[in-house]
Amino acid sequence: MSALPIPARARRARLCLAALAALTLSACALQKPANVSNGARLTPATPSTVDLMRLPPPQRKIVAAVYGFRDETGQYKPSPDSSFSTAVTQGAASMLMKALKDSGWYVPVEREGLQSLLTERRVLRAVGEHPQGGGQQGGGQQGQVPNLLPATIILEGGVIAYDSNTRTGGLGAQFLGIGLSTQYSVDQVTVNLRAVDVLSGAILNSVSTTKTIYSYEIHPSYFRFVNYYDLLEVEGGYTHNEPAQLAVKEAIDAAVMHLTVQGIKDNQWRLKNPGDWNDPLIQRYLDAEKDYTLTVTPRQAAGPAGAAPAQGDGHAATL
Repeated sequence: MSALPIPARARRARLCLAALAALTLSACALQKPANVSNGARLTPATPSTVDLMRLPPPQRKIVAAVYGFRDETGQYKPSPDSSFSTAVTQGAASMLMKALKDSGWYVPVEREGLQSLLTERRVLRAVGEHPQGGGQQGGGQQGQVPNLLPATIILEGGVIAYDSNTRTGGLGAQFLGIGLSTQYSVDQVTVNLRAVDVLSGAILNSVSTTKTIYSYEIHPSYFRFVNYYDLLEVEGGYTHNEPAQLAVKEAIDAAVMHLTVQGIKDNQWRLKNPGDWNDPLIQRYLDAEKDYTLTVTPRQAAGPAGAAPAQGDGHAATL
């Protein structure tokens, strides 16, 4: 059998090398990314959550009711992803209840599932009235079902805005077949939270917080002719999308923090230790409020004849 000519042998060697390179790259592409199959864990704490947990204790905890904290944006995900899924979480009320509990300033009471609670209380009374049907557990509870805890304030509001691609951009460069390009986009979610006095119906305070959602992509590439006929092409990519639900959670945590600090400032509720007013955490949020009021006209900021803001009194001031 005659040997293959040199060009044929070279072509076969190139094909073998190309096949080997393709198999190697395929094996690399099929590798499972790291840290994607970890076990379930607690939701990461946002910076605002950490601030809530560091708040100085109150003189008395505030009983707060949340009947609903809805998505009022009307925004849906873009069509390639889904035409029916909403852009933001529908569980904002649960996030708000968690933030109230974490702060140590509020006693959140169940109102969103009030009907289920009332039904269960009726069952409990029925078991107490018929001990022979309920066993020993219900027999001693006749007439001992306590009243529900009434709320002092109602917290209202919701996710009021979700703006996609408020900022987009990118940058790329290529030299001698070696290239790198990046793209980014910024979305924005806005939350409103207000405290309503149960007795008077007056709105004690109302705050709005905004959180940006940052996404970016890095795309490196390499193109090179390894010889006169053969082209080597290598591409890669990395994309990071900030979870929208964590952005909503951080905006809600920040709203609870600002609402609490404003209530302390207006004497609607009080610190256990008055000296904690000078706590750096509280002063930092007060400074943020001052920066916000810089856009208000001097007449609106100072009030009548330059008077200082009035201190709250009445029912809300006793909290």
